[in-house]
Amino acid sequence: MTGQVAEYFRQGGIFMYPLLFFSVLAATVAIERFIVFSKAKVNVSDFLTKIRKALLVNRNVKEAIKICEQSKGPVASVMKAGLLRYGHPREDIEKTIENAALYELDRLEKRLGVLATTANVAPMLGFLGTVAGMIKSFATLAEQGLTNPAAVAVGISEALITTAAGLIIAIPAQLVYNWYTTKITRFVRDIETASNMLVETFSEMDSQRYGQGGEGQA
Repeated sequence: MTGQVAEYFRQGGIFMYPLLFFSVLAATVAIERFIVFSKAKVNVSDFLTKIRKALLVNRNVKEAIKICEQSKGPVASVMKAGLLRYGHPREDIEKTIENAALYELDRLEKRLGVLATTANVAPMLGFLGTVAGMIKSFATLAEQGLTNPAAVAVGISEALITTAAGLIIAIPAQLVYNWYTTKITRFVRDIETASNMLVETFSEMDSQRYGQGGEGQA
């Protein structure tokens, strides 16, 4: 099997080398992003429940921050940024959360452009190899006529191999890119949910504090 792949690679010509480069690069990024997304995964429901308990029941912001530090991922990082601004005006807290969310989103999208580029460039490289192979075939045909069909077939083989290789590389790259984009969308939704919950919880804490203060004065 390996020998057959090596033979196809040889027959594909010079355009197989950039295709190989893009395939290795895309595979590396796909694996690296898979590790990053796996580490970033968190049970948002349980996480938010712990945060609300720390803030509303225990009334301990430091405990909530510690929970964020123990939970890796963009949701926890954004929540921690908001918790560190507790006591500041709501606009200030929301701006901090927004900036933290943009930073985490940028980290999640890092290097995904490599997958998108591979999905777009690999087929074009394959088609370029196809054109080069057909040019070689017609040049051979013009030089030798129909007396040497094997020589003509070499160019046609090169054309078909590069096209197939480009598509074999591009299709998985596009699928993985779409999958990771979907996962990022879910992270964004989780961040928005957690951020809204945190701001509302701060409002509840302030209401309870002011309510208790009013009762004490009465």
